[in-house]
Amino acid sequence: MGASKYIKQSFETTYKTRSDAYRKRLQKWRKEPAVTRVENPTNLVRAHELGYKAKKGYIIVRVRNKRGKRARPRPDLGRKPAKNRAWENPGKPWQWYAERKAERDYPNMVALNSYWIAEDGSNQYHEVIMKTRETA
Repeated sequence: MGASKYIKQSFETTYKTRSDAYRKRLQKWRKEPAVTRVENPTNLVRAHELGYKAKKGYIIVRVRNKRGKRARPRPDLGRKPAKNRAWENPGKPWQWYAERKAERDYPNMVALNSYWIAEDGSNQYHEVIMKTRETA
Protein backbone atom coordinates (compact mmCIF):
# COMPACT_ATOMS: atom_id res chain seq x y z
CA MET A 1 0.00 0.00 0.00
CA GLY A 2 1.11 3.54 -0.68
CA ALA A 3 1.40 6.27 1.91
CA SER A 4 -1.86 7.91 0.89
CA LYS A 5 -3.80 4.72 1.61
CA TYR A 6 -2.32 4.52 5.12
CA ILE A 7 -3.13 8.18 5.78
CA LYS A 8 -6.72 7.64 4.62
CA GLN A 9 -7.10 4.59 6.89
CA SER A 10 -5.69 6.43 9.92
CA PHE A 11 -8.07 9.34 9.37
CA GLU A 12 -11.04 6.96 9.18
CA THR A 13 -10.04 5.09 12.34
CA THR A 14 -9.56 8.29 14.38
CA TYR A 15 -13.07 9.35 13.42
CA LYS A 16 -14.67 5.96 14.05
CA THR A 17 -13.03 5.42 17.45
CA ARG A 18 -13.42 9.09 18.49
CA SER A 19 -9.96 9.03 20.03
CA ASP A 20 -8.80 11.47 22.70
CA ALA A 21 -6.77 13.39 20.11
CA TYR A 22 -9.91 13.80 17.97
CA ARG A 23 -11.95 15.09 20.91
CA LYS A 24 -9.22 17.49 22.02
CA ARG A 25 -8.98 18.80 18.46
CA LEU A 26 -12.73 19.49 18.42
CA GLN A 27 -12.56 21.27 21.78
CA LYS A 28 -9.82 23.53 20.42
CA TRP A 29 -11.73 24.22 17.20
CA ARG A 30 -14.89 25.21 19.11
CA LYS A 31 -13.01 28.07 20.77
CA GLU A 32 -11.63 29.41 17.47
CA PRO A 33 -13.52 31.71 15.07
CA ALA A 34 -15.99 30.12 12.65
CA VAL A 35 -13.68 30.70 9.66
CA THR A 36 -10.01 29.99 10.37
CA ARG A 37 -7.07 29.77 8.01
CA VAL A 38 -5.06 26.56 8.47
CA GLU A 39 -1.41 25.98 7.56
CA ASN A 40 -1.78 22.33 6.50
CA PRO A 41 -4.86 20.30 5.57
CA THR A 42 -6.18 17.94 8.25
CA ASN A 43 -6.86 15.20 5.69
CA LEU A 44 -3.96 15.56 3.28
CA VAL A 45 -5.04 12.76 0.93
CA ARG A 46 -8.56 14.14 0.47
CA ALA A 47 -7.21 17.65 -0.11
CA HIS A 48 -4.92 16.43 -2.89
CA GLU A 49 -7.76 14.42 -4.45
CA LEU A 50 -9.81 17.62 -4.66
CA GLY A 51 -7.08 19.77 -6.22
CA TYR A 52 -5.02 21.24 -3.36
CA LYS A 53 -1.39 22.04 -4.15
CA ALA A 54 1.16 23.13 -1.57
CA LYS A 55 2.26 26.22 -3.46
CA LYS A 56 1.66 29.95 -3.58
CA GLY A 57 -1.90 30.92 -4.37
CA TYR A 58 -3.57 27.99 -2.55
CA ILE A 59 -4.79 28.08 1.05
CA ILE A 60 -6.90 25.89 3.33
CA VAL A 61 -9.69 27.39 5.45
CA ARG A 62 -11.53 25.49 8.20
CA VAL A 63 -15.20 26.49 8.53
CA ARG A 64 -17.56 25.69 11.41
CA ASN A 65 -21.30 25.41 10.70
CA LYS A 66 -24.15 24.88 13.14
CA ARG A 67 -25.99 21.62 12.55
CA GLY A 68 -29.75 21.24 12.27
CA LYS A 69 -32.40 23.00 10.26
CA ARG A 70 -31.99 26.67 9.42
CA ALA A 71 -34.17 29.27 11.10
CA ARG A 72 -36.56 31.00 8.74
CA PRO A 73 -36.34 34.81 8.64
CA ARG A 74 -39.07 36.49 10.65
CA PRO A 75 -41.93 37.93 8.59
CA ASP A 76 -42.27 41.69 8.38
CA LEU A 77 -45.42 43.55 9.44
CA GLY A 78 -47.09 40.85 11.50
CA ARG A 79 -47.56 37.14 11.17
CA LYS A 80 -48.53 35.79 7.78
CA PRO A 81 -50.75 32.72 8.24
CA ALA A 82 -49.20 30.81 5.35
CA LYS A 83 -45.68 31.35 6.68
CA ASN A 84 -46.29 30.11 10.22
CA ARG A 85 -43.30 27.83 10.66
CA ALA A 86 -40.13 28.41 12.60
CA TRP A 87 -37.70 26.18 10.69
CA GLU A 88 -37.09 25.24 7.12
CA ASN A 89 -34.74 22.97 5.28
CA PRO A 90 -33.51 24.84 2.19
CA GLY A 91 -32.20 21.71 0.47
CA LYS A 92 -28.59 22.82 0.35
CA PRO A 93 -25.84 20.82 2.08
CA TRP A 94 -23.72 22.27 4.89
CA GLN A 95 -20.70 22.01 2.62
CA TRP A 96 -22.26 24.58 0.28
CA TYR A 97 -22.73 26.98 3.21
CA ALA A 98 -19.13 26.41 4.31
CA GLU A 99 -17.82 27.40 0.88
CA ARG A 100 -19.94 30.58 0.86
CA LYS A 101 -18.73 31.55 4.36
CA ALA A 102 -15.10 31.11 3.31
CA GLU A 103 -15.58 33.17 0.13
CA ARG A 104 -17.21 35.95 2.15
CA ASP A 105 -14.25 36.13 4.56
CA TYR A 106 -11.61 35.90 1.80
CA PRO A 107 -12.99 38.06 -1.06
CA ASN A 108 -9.82 37.87 -3.18
CA MET A 109 -10.01 34.06 -3.31
CA VAL A 110 -12.30 31.49 -4.93
CA ALA A 111 -13.48 28.25 -3.29
CA LEU A 112 -12.03 25.46 -5.39
CA ASN A 113 -13.52 22.58 -3.41
CA SER A 114 -14.27 21.45 0.13
CA TYR A 115 -14.53 18.31 2.22
CA TRP A 116 -15.93 17.21 5.58
CA ILE A 117 -13.42 16.82 8.42
CA ALA A 118 -15.35 16.45 11.69
CA GLU A 119 -18.59 16.94 13.55
CA ASP A 120 -19.78 17.01 17.13
CA GLY A 121 -23.20 17.40 18.74
CA SER A 122 -23.88 20.92 17.49
CA ASN A 123 -21.27 21.76 14.82
CA GLN A 124 -19.99 20.40 11.55
CA TYR A 125 -16.51 21.26 10.25
CA HIS A 126 -15.36 21.48 6.64
CA GLU A 127 -12.04 22.43 5.11
CA VAL A 128 -12.35 24.61 2.03
CA ILE A 129 -9.58 24.65 -0.58
CA MET A 130 -9.23 28.18 -1.91
CA LYS A 131 -7.06 29.75 -4.55
CA THR A 132 -6.46 33.30 -5.64
CA ARG A 133 -8.56 34.71 -8.46
CA GLU A 134 -5.46 35.15 -10.63
CA THR A 135 -4.65 31.42 -10.53
CA ALA A 136 -8.31 30.44 -10.96
